[in-house]
Amino acid sequence: MTVTGKDSDYGPAGTGGAGLPAPEGAEITRRLHEVTRRLGEMQEAIGRVIVGQQEVVHQVLIALLAGGHVLLEGIPGLGKTVLVRTIGQVTGLTFRRIQFTPDLMPADVTGTMVFEERGSGGPFRFVPGPIFANIVLADEINRATPKTQSALLEAMQERTVTVGGTSYPLPNPFFVLATQNPLEMEGTYPLPEAQLDRFLFKVNVPYPTAEELAVIAARTTGAVEPPVPALLEPHELLEWLGLVRQVVVVEDIMNYAVRLVLATQPENPHAPERVRRFVRYGSSPRGLQALILGARAEALREGRPQVVYRDVQRVTPAALRHRLILGFEAAAEGVTADDLVAEILATVPAIS
Repeated sequence: MTVTGKDSDYGPAGTGGAGLPAPEGAEITRRLHEVTRRLGEMQEAIGRVIVGQQEVVHQVLIALLAGGHVLLEGIPGLGKTVLVRTIGQVTGLTFRRIQFTPDLMPADVTGTMVFEERGSGGPFRFVPGPIFANIVLADEINRATPKTQSALLEAMQERTVTVGGTSYPLPNPFFVLATQNPLEMEGTYPLPEAQLDRFLFKVNVPYPTAEELAVIAARTTGAVEPPVPALLEPHELLEWLGLVRQVVVVEDIMNYAVRLVLATQPENPHAPERVRRFVRYGSSPRGLQALILGARAEALREGRPQVVYRDVQRVTPAALRHRLILGFEAAAEGVTADDLVAEILATVPAIS
């Protein structure tokens, strides 16, 4: 199946993603419980390698269930790369890593045409780049120039790569899990707003606790590294992507998500005062797509066929924090996007 991405940025809407027939009654309940059990096994397997960071692992798995890309931000050394590699091993999907550097060129990511003197397809042949995999780790993505960062835009939105006027479909499923160093660090370039918007979630990776640090030291300096089993087949994940889109969102909860997104926009009269003061640009409709898909995946994670308010609230920070573009006044006063998202959650009523 080729995902065109033309119906939405996160896959075709209303088709179940993988083209599944709509299950009903007891059958969908059985499948929901099966997904919950299998996701628990995956999280436990990842926990054998990744110490702590349960919320980070949870949010990345929710984004995968929703079929979206994830941006992980944290200082070097917090295990971001190991986390993504471990998820690739557990899911059993094809995995490639691209180390972004200032001299990386777009063709190093997407692939290029090479000249061949002999061959049945003509003198030029397309050699796919490392982006042709189910899970692509874009490591330290903000160390590459904006030109190279932009090479990912088409792949992330359309699930295709165009080289020499020909479009090549990427494997299905296709996820970009990117790591980013804080912009205050040397040698980093800020991601363009248009590219930030393509990430379903932005997940902040915090420092480990004292207890977790001791476990990390013991686990990573020992003689034997814990094995990581492959627990999934690609077709199972495709089935789960379809189930997510069958989770019900009632009108009241949809309206709540809409109000949350509108509250990020400074020109909206109902936005909090600090949003109108510190935010230059609020969330686009992609923010609402991220909220709803993430909430549906949260409900599926808990084995429920219907989204509840807390599902929306739990995914709101990861879905909206990178979609708030702040002004200089926010930087001067130390106000962050997380501060404003928390204020929006506290002030926007669940029931209007």
